[in-house]
Amino acid sequence: MKKLSLIAFLSFSVAVFSQKVNGSAENKSKVSNTVTAKADAENEAKMKAAQEKAQLPKPYDAKADAEADIQRLIAKAGKENKNIMIQAGGNWCIWCLRFNNFVQTTPELKKLVDDNYLYYHLNYSPDNKNEKVFSQYGNPGDKFGYPVFIVLDKYGKMIHIQPSDVLEEGKGYSLEKVKAFFQSWTSKS
Repeated sequence: MKKLSLIAFLSFSVAVFSQKVNGSAENKSKVSNTVTAKADAENEAKMKAAQEKAQLPKPYDAKADAEADIQRLIAKAGKENKNIMIQAGGNWCIWCLRFNNFVQTTPELKKLVDDNYLYYHLNYSPDNKNEKVFSQYGNPGDKFGYPVFIVLDKYGKMIHIQPSDVLEEGKGYSLEKVKAFFQSWTSKS
């Protein structure tokens, strides 16, 4: 009887262990499938962003002499009584390109900008970090990321730094928030 009980116990133990191993394999398979699905979704999102980026205009010039360009804008701003809007970022930055495209393709925003600002795309990229120019404005990209906006008055004095995340809405920008931002920093405000 003891032998029978021992055999029954061992058989039961093997069966339980076998179920645990099978269950563990099933769980590993489920986890693996979840990880694979997540990786596929991330790759798809990256591909879509790359396709979008390829289609958007590239307003940043890594070869530009930003310091000289901004000095020319300051001279012009005084004559035209306009502030200077510097959009800092690079052609590598999807949000920078989205913002530029949003402003250029939204007639209401384009008119607001054209009527009130001299607009400049200050490049930040491995090819040209414009460290000297950025340091004059406290390196706002280090604090806020890109794009970041630097508003200068018509005399070239920095009057505002604006991170872009507060202007976002979904995968783009809010018309009302961007419009309010531009209206807040005109030379006529």
